[in-house]
Amino acid sequence: MWLRSSLLAATLSAIALPAIAGGEVEVTEERKKACAKAEARFEKMFPDYKAEPGVVIVKLYKYNFCPANLTVKPGTTVRWINVDRRTSHSVWMKEAGIAESERFFPEEVWQHTFTESGAYPYLCGPHWEQENMRGYVKVAQ
Repeated sequence: MWLRSSLLAATLSAIALPAIAGGEVEVTEERKKACAKAEARFEKMFPDYKAEPGVVIVKLYKYNFCPANLTVKPGTTVRWINVDRRTSHSVWMKEAGIAESERFFPEEVWQHTFTESGAYPYLCGPHWEQENMRGYVKVAQ
């Protein structure tokens, strides 16, 4: 009985702590269409938004990060904005040792400032496995 419980606990840990590959996310036609809708939704939700120096926006919509892949300079803040209608999401940079954000709901924001060069694959904690909701930030000079 103890062995079965230990194996179950090990299996659940493996499910809860994903190992993700450190490469860019494939941008399919379906993802491109979803991201076009995300952009339109963002403009409707935030009509007065003005770009800020040193800040890059990633929209979360229909289980996609838009854009899925970014290249930024050190010191850049990436601001993830949920433009979905009902779904909450999170951002988790597990490989970099950055804790998962709290879930954020439509029109809510989470952000992170990248100070070190490197590759930062990330995922949505609740949606990475079934929906393949992943993103990638490369920080380079």
